[in-house]
Amino acid sequence: MSSIILEARDVRYRYPRGMEAVCGISFHIRRKEKIALVGPNGAGKSTLLKMFNGMIRPDSGLMLFDNQPVMYDTASLRMLRKRVGFVLQNPDRQIIAPTVYQDVAFGPTNLGYPENEVKRIVTVALRHVGLEGFERRPPHQLSGGEKKRVAIAGVLAMDPDVLVLDEPTSGLDPSGSEDIMELLDELNHEGKTIIISTHNVELAYPWADRAILMLEGKILEEDIPEKAFGNTEYVRRAHLSLPTLLELHTELQKRGFHLPGKKPHTVLDMMHCIETIVEKTTRHTQPGTITIYNVDGESQEILSTWLSTRSGIPVGAMGTRAKQQAEISKIRLDFTYGVIDKCILKALLGENTLIMTTGSMVQRVNRRVDAYCRESGIRITVNQLIPVPGSSEEVNGRLT
Repeated sequence: MSSIILEARDVRYRYPRGMEAVCGISFHIRRKEKIALVGPNGAGKSTLLKMFNGMIRPDSGLMLFDNQPVMYDTASLRMLRKRVGFVLQNPDRQIIAPTVYQDVAFGPTNLGYPENEVKRIVTVALRHVGLEGFERRPPHQLSGGEKKRVAIAGVLAMDPDVLVLDEPTSGLDPSGSEDIMELLDELNHEGKTIIISTHNVELAYPWADRAILMLEGKILEEDIPEKAFGNTEYVRRAHLSLPTLLELHTELQKRGFHLPGKKPHTVLDMMHCIETIVEKTTRHTQPGTITIYNVDGESQEILSTWLSTRSGIPVGAMGTRAKQQAEISKIRLDFTYGVIDKCILKALLGENTLIMTTGSMVQRVNRRVDAYCRESGIRITVNQLIPVPGSSEEVNGRLT
């Protein structure tokens, strides 16, 4: 099976009585990729996104989904839109029902699913976006971030392979933006291909697997973020700015400092560069440990007992359900975004930390820490709370 799920071949589109919005674009997107279309307003990002699920038909060229040309008859579009879910920039334009439940149920109901199956699907979708208990709420009483989550839940109810979001953090405060991007990370980790449009380079740079820079309906650059944003000429032409970490890395190189390996995507990466430059470290001889608590699998009692013996330990939460459990359990969170790297930074200072997360994200924590350890040569131990009935002793970082 090909890994390519979406492809554009020389697609063009001109709005009636307007300029050409998409000018001969070609590219492909692989399964489970995180793609950011980045450019200023009017670059053609939204128009291109709407071609992915047939909302707009190109004037010429070819769009393909799963290696098959997109067909524009009613039955074909119905199937395409089930597999390619689209979240509009303004959720008020997407939420049409008088209650949250009815809105999320709209898609599966139209597909003719039985009522009990619709109820199950809606429950799962709302749980995924952290809106359990909101079923009877009228959408106009929700915050901007909650409306965005309802729109995403409505798309998830169709169980798409691809999730397309036009400016997903538009109108949200920094905390709400972080929550949405972390939700997208979680969905990607569970197998969804995620495509977003944005003009926020600070958001796109650390998040995306690939960045596509657009200007005036054309692709300026398409590559991994450090290369796409590393072309300062194209970044300037697109009326964008260099990501702060990339700009700092560039300035250090200009000053003759020899920097290790890849360019930094996170503060953790930047700290590694700086420590290499000054040939010293602020970490203790013995790094701290990172402990994982799986909110889907371990008991709350075990967590409470564990925390009661470690007063003041920094705690981070990854994923909506983890943050909800922390709130319910009145656990103060030190980190809610970029959690893994922030816990690694704490470990380098000799401090132990706890990460609350969902079962699907546990391996992601392990992989990220392992990757850092291989690159830096520093060994940081990752433990997981694994309760065994009748015992509450901890051995080698595990409850056994």
